Parts: sequence; C-alpha cells; structure tokens
Amino acid sequence: MALTIYYENDAPIAPLKGKTVAIVGYGSQGHAHGQNLRDSGIKVIVAELKGTANYDLAVKHGFEPMSAAEAVKAADLIIITLPDEVQKKVYASDIKPNLSAGKTIGFCHGFNVQFGYIAPPKDINVVMIAPKGPGHLVRSEYVKGGGVPCLIAIQNDAGDAKDIALAWANGIGGARAGIIATTFQEETETDLFGEQVVLCGGLSELIKSGFNTLVEAGYQPEIAYFECLHEVKLIVDLMYEGGISYMRYSVSNTAEYGDLSRGPRIVTDETRAEMKKILKEIQDGSFAREWIKEVEGGYKNFNAMYEKDRNSTIETVGRKLRKMMKWIDSKEL
Repeated sequence: MALTIYYENDAPIAPLKGKTVAIVGYGSQGHAHGQNLRDSGIKVIVAELKGTANYDLAVKHGFEPMSAAEAVKAADLIIITLPDEVQKKVYASDIKPNLSAGKTIGFCHGFNVQFGYIAPPKDINVVMIAPKGPGHLVRSEYVKGGGVPCLIAIQNDAGDAKDIALAWANGIGGARAGIIATTFQEETETDLFGEQVVLCGGLSELIKSGFNTLVEAGYQPEIAYFECLHEVKLIVDLMYEGGISYMRYSVSNTAEYGDLSRGPRIVTDETRAEMKKILKEIQDGSFAREWIKEVEGGYKNFNAMYEKDRNSTIETVGRKLRKMMKWIDSKEL
C-alpha cells in the first residue's frame, strides 16, 4: 500500500457542519474526540451510563449524557470509543436497532470489525480514525493548536465515507499533524502485534527477566529495579525524540557497544520465530477468539496473571522506591 498522507487542505470539516456526532463511551479517547469536535464547531452528543465516573466527567465538561440508543437515533456520525470487549454487546443491543441508511459508524481501533464481531449493514459508512496517542494527548495538543497524527481507514463506503472520516480527523486536530491512510486489517493486526511483542508483552517480560536475573545472582532488588525498570524511561525518551540512532549517540560508548554486541544475543532467531507465531495468531483471529472467550468466562486467567505480577518483587520494590522520587507523579494501584 503506497503511503498517502492527508493534511488540513485535504480534509475540510464542512461535511460535518450541520450534522450531529455521537460519542459512545466517554473514556480516554471519547472525552478527547467529544471536546475537540465541539470546539471545532460540530454539534456533539455523548452516550454514557448514568452513575459512572465517565458520566460525571461528561457532565463536568458540559455535556448532557444520554443512552446509546438515543444518541444513535439522533446522530449522523456515531463514534464508538468503548473498550473492545464491550463493543459487540452495545452494538447489538443499542446501536444496530437504531441505525438508518446513510449514517456513519466510526471506530478508533479496528478489532471488532476486522474479526467480525460487528458487521454493519452495507448502507452504512464504516470508517476509522485512530489517533497515534492517548486521549489526553489528543486533547492537550489540540488545545495548544497542534494535533496528534491519525490513521484513516474506510471499511464500507455508502457514498461519503472518506469525506466524513477526514472531517472527523480534522475536527480533533489530526489533520494539523497528518492523517495516514491504512486499512482496518493493517491497523488492527499491527496494533495488536506491537502491544504483544514489543510495547507491553515483550518489554514487560524483558524488564522482569532482567530484574530477576540480577536478584537471583545476589544483587540488591532496589539496585536491580533502577537498572532494569526505572532507567527504561531515559532510553525510551531518547528513542522517542530521535530514534535508535539518537539513543546510541546519547549514551556512553560502553553502553553503545554493549547494545550492538549483546542485544542480538537476547533477541535470537528463536525469539523472532515466536514473534512470527504470535503474528499468525493475530492474523487468523485465534488471539481475538481467545480474548473474547476469556471475557465471556469472567476474566479468570486474566485476573490470575494480573495478580501474580502485581504482587511480584519488582512491583513491591518499585512501590517503595517511587516514594523516594518526589518528581514522579506516582500512580499506585
């Protein structure tokens, strides 16, 4: 797929003028999309459950939350920002029965569409705008006059899908930074792969394994914590600012040589083979089925794995050490 990037001149907001946008779920992404679109001059309504923290937040932000069914009936563009595992149920009970031809359903992640848990009718636009950053960043950058880069994908075009999606992206500030064309399949599969192999699964397991190796060798857990977890941010920040080359330029020659000569001994051919296996599980839908089965079973394995790690040595040591670092806005659960 050839790289295509859209900017403000390519993404007029006019297709949403005079229309109503419903934000279904006022969480991390929902609050940012709702406020940014409203500030861009678009009529926005919010669907959220009464009695929840997100309902109260929407009220605080000047919205009058309603039910999902009511919001869908009233809206031209329905943006679903609910958790992946909740979307199928809400779509079946509240969204699908209230759709009519010509409406647009928008997603911020393609999971449910890609794996067939949501299949809107053909006379409905199905689009995706996926900001490449968390909701608080989407909001703060917009307020500053900037924006977070977004991905755009069109799954079903009932006539004006692309125009509506580009207007949505512009309305949340994405066109200020750039909107990159993709597909639901590419976004979903690469997003899941990145989470599992690098960003969450791979990184957390690498940190835990390095920490445990030092502790088992007799080193103090506190020292191991600093070397294997705390300083990860220093390295990631350098990569974030200038890529791997800038990180290597910024560290000592000793560290750089250790990186270049020892890194390939950690991520081996066996590791790369497992990466390919994980990618295959994502592509063929087996991971999605496993996750939904876990949800439907009451999160038993999920909760057990979570609690095991939450009470591990690296976590208990970390909670103690973070109290020493007053500059950290510590988030203790």
